[in-house]
Amino acid sequence: MKARLLLCIGFGLLATSMAVAQQSDPQAAPAAAPRFFELRIYTTHPGKLDALSKRFREHTNRLFQKHGMELIGYWTPTDGPEADNTLIYVLAYPDRAAREKAWQGFLADDEWKMVYEESHRDGPILAKVESKFMTATDYSPIK
Repeated sequence: MKARLLLCIGFGLLATSMAVAQQSDPQAAPAAAPRFFELRIYTTHPGKLDALSKRFREHTNRLFQKHGMELIGYWTPTDGPEADNTLIYVLAYPDRAAREKAWQGFLADDEWKMVYEESHRDGPILAKVESKFMTATDYSPIK
């Protein structure tokens, strides 16, 4: 619970800094069309967080982008037991239909299937996956 509170605070700081940066740059591009966001929280089996991070770093991020997913950010909790087994990240899509199409393509991707199998040679990595869908409020600096 504390990790989720810290995540919310972190999102607020990120949004504020992005808004300030955009306001201070007279050449900044106009605001983009609203997007559909997905917050994902992965809980790994004991000792598997490094393997998960390696998979994202070396393969997953590139494959997400290949299938049209926009990478917003990745976080790990700094305190408590979640610090050893939790990856939190946010993706963005133009809308829910684009999200569904992107994930279908990603899960069907032959390279992803190979990477997934390879990463499980020493046993499964993930113990739990949570997914929350979000849209920005009218007062959110990130849309």
